[in-house]
Amino acid sequence: MVVLRGDMCPGLDGDIVRDLRAANVTTVEDLVASDLEDLATRCSVSYKALSAVRRVLLAQHAAFPVSGADLYAELVSSTAILSTGVPSLDKLLDSGLYTGEITELSGGPGAGKSQVCFAAAVHTAHRLRQSVIYVDTAGGLSAGRLLQMLRVQTDQTEEQMEALQRIRVFRVFDIFSLLGCLHDLRCGGLQQASLGGGSVKAVIVDSVSAIISPTLGGKQNEGMSLMMQVAGTLKTIAKDFNVAVLVTNHVTRGAGGEVLAGLGLSWSHVPRTRVLLERSEGRRTATLVKSSRQPCRIKAEFDFNQESRPGEGRLGGERATGS
Repeated sequence: MVVLRGDMCPGLDGDIVRDLRAANVTTVEDLVASDLEDLATRCSVSYKALSAVRRVLLAQHAAFPVSGADLYAELVSSTAILSTGVPSLDKLLDSGLYTGEITELSGGPGAGKSQVCFAAAVHTAHRLRQSVIYVDTAGGLSAGRLLQMLRVQTDQTEEQMEALQRIRVFRVFDIFSLLGCLHDLRCGGLQQASLGGGSVKAVIVDSVSAIISPTLGGKQNEGMSLMMQVAGTLKTIAKDFNVAVLVTNHVTRGAGGEVLAGLGLSWSHVPRTRVLLERSEGRRTATLVKSSRQPCRIKAEFDFNQESRPGEGRLGGERATGS
């Protein structure tokens, strides 16, 4: 709340502020909400003077009205949808990865989590010509695999190298290094990574569970606190810089034997969208576990060999296949 002061606006001097405080009116909100006729009588201040002060304070501090149409137009202009590079996953995700949000891929070893991250990074760097921050916490990033995917997209060596340069890699292997890396990105690293390579549109952390899980086994409170610091920083980066944050997570078994994403209930509230990846008998499936746009529990099959062709994405509400 904004406290009334004698120098806030014309007509509001120290004497009037003192009289208002004697009537228990100490903030702008108190004055705006008061019956001015009754207040003028109690404070021995003219109704005309209070009315003039009230109009000025409302003009200075009231929010401008915004229509629903204006809000929607702002949302469309500021939200980008990035393809994962895998068409069947894009369809499952209602077009792809949304900026301003955290999307999680959970799954066991060999389910395809890192491969999807590679595909999303390649698509954003090559097709959209935007920069990608790739935080590798398990040493699983393969430059050879990125180049292999790029060769499917283009046979031009120069384009391949330009796309690789747009993927900025950070390798961290403990939670304190991860927090330091995310802090640096939030405090200027994202702008620096954008220089000469398009703005940063995706931040990928593969994987969060490899870093966080070891901290949850000992001092529970400390581990939970560190986990929520990671979550808070990722949310801040997603919203403040309008980037799509993609993270990977391991899986565990519930009491009934069902497959569940790891890191527990507290972390489950962090991602806006959660996809469970599974592999059985050579077939990969993706199940939408959490979403605000699509019905949950819908499934899709995907295969990197068949779906490695160029995808599409949307920037600013428009279809985008280039810069």
